[in-house]
Amino acid sequence: MSKETTDNSLRKNRLGVLGIVFFVVAASAPLVGMTGAVPVAMVLGNQAAVPGTYLFVGIVLLLFSVGFATMSSKVTNAGAFFAYIGRGLGKNLGIGSAFSMIVGYVTIQLAIYGFFGFQMHSYFADRGIDIDWYIYVLVAFVIVTALSLLSVDVGAKVLGALMILEIVSLLVSGVIIMSKHAGSVDLGASFSPSSIFAGGFAGGAGIAIAFAFASFIGFEATAIYGEESKDPKRTVPRATYWAIGIITLLFTFVSLAVVAGYNGDLSKLTATPADVLGLVQSDVGSWMVDVMSILVMSSLFAGLLAFQNANSRYVFALGRAGVLPKAMAKTNASGSPLAGVIVTSSLAFIVFTAFKLANLDPFANLFTWMSAITSVAIILVEILVSLAVIVFFMKNKGENFLKVFVAPVLAIIGLLIGEYLLMSRFNLLGSLASADVTDPTAADAIWKLSPLGWILVLLPFIALVLGFIWGLINKKDEAALSEDILS
Repeated sequence: MSKETTDNSLRKNRLGVLGIVFFVVAASAPLVGMTGAVPVAMVLGNQAAVPGTYLFVGIVLLLFSVGFATMSSKVTNAGAFFAYIGRGLGKNLGIGSAFSMIVGYVTIQLAIYGFFGFQMHSYFADRGIDIDWYIYVLVAFVIVTALSLLSVDVGAKVLGALMILEIVSLLVSGVIIMSKHAGSVDLGASFSPSSIFAGGFAGGAGIAIAFAFASFIGFEATAIYGEESKDPKRTVPRATYWAIGIITLLFTFVSLAVVAGYNGDLSKLTATPADVLGLVQSDVGSWMVDVMSILVMSSLFAGLLAFQNANSRYVFALGRAGVLPKAMAKTNASGSPLAGVIVTSSLAFIVFTAFKLANLDPFANLFTWMSAITSVAIILVEILVSLAVIVFFMKNKGENFLKVFVAPVLAIIGLLIGEYLLMSRFNLLGSLASADVTDPTAADAIWKLSPLGWILVLLPFIALVLGFIWGLINKKDEAALSEDILS
């Protein structure tokens, strides 16, 4: 292990635009989203209009990123979102948002561990090697922790290689499928507003939009690496736009290819990864299915590494600010947040081990329950960031009005719609419908959650309130807190 140090800053000038883009696009796991989220959005949502839905959500997040990127030129901090909210809306709300973000990032990492264990077990069991999912998770846990402790540069190179292969496989498959079914492309059915919003927010459109928002989780991590980037005032905004653009175009194009591949008749879909992989096998070849099956596992691993880095940097920033014990702000000789890695890795280990001891399913329980929480937490904080941008630049004049007011206001409207849909349809994302619900996809099933569902959906808000209260009563090292969040 690298030599420990008490330095409380991360290594400078180690990441460029491409390095940051590798981390955040890998965190969004596009291959996993295409094989997992897209078929479900098509079957339960607005059918052939899913490509337009991804484009719509991408535009909303681009609007959000305008204010977000402008703020990043004023604030460079490993805590990113909580620092932005602290500067705009006050330190107590900033601390509360940090607690919510930690809930979001810890739960998505746990969700990916569950999906990874499930996928590895299934893949090798089909080939006669039956090893328990927990063993695969343990191996991944050790490797991810080691890479995080070594250096973010090592992580960026690993993520970059995996992400390039993942995107190439999707693009190649999409181009081949599209070329074979070009005559089945119906742009009106996929991109017209009447198609995208068919069924209304309580029906098909709402379900598809909810899944689309969930597919973008991870892009917001660009600012977390500001301290370690080269020229952060330029690097972070560029990386943000590139990340959102890549994710939007990739999901839009490949989902359009899937619609065309089924000749517009999506009644054959089963809302499982087999919908996409089966199309790839028939139109591209079994060799690509084999490649994608392996890349799904590597994509999940890439997501684990990306969120491990994000988690540890949030803990580091909170330690440096005095919100958490100062020991959390320690870095090692390679400049990685040593204490943050240890704390977040230990938490992940405890939770996925508890799921194993309780004989809970890695996919049906660990993945679905944790990923449902993440979506709500991230969008909650994004709304607060947009508000913070508006308030901050009302007090600090000089920036373009469109960037710091119009774009954030439009983003808030879109994000509020997304948050409402995610929460009202939480019973779909997490399979947590109340006992009296027979069809969770029905319009009258919204907001009908089980007691556990209500606890999970409110967890990010509970964390926000607890963090706000902790900010009110925590007076230790007020100067450090103010310097890191308010100055």
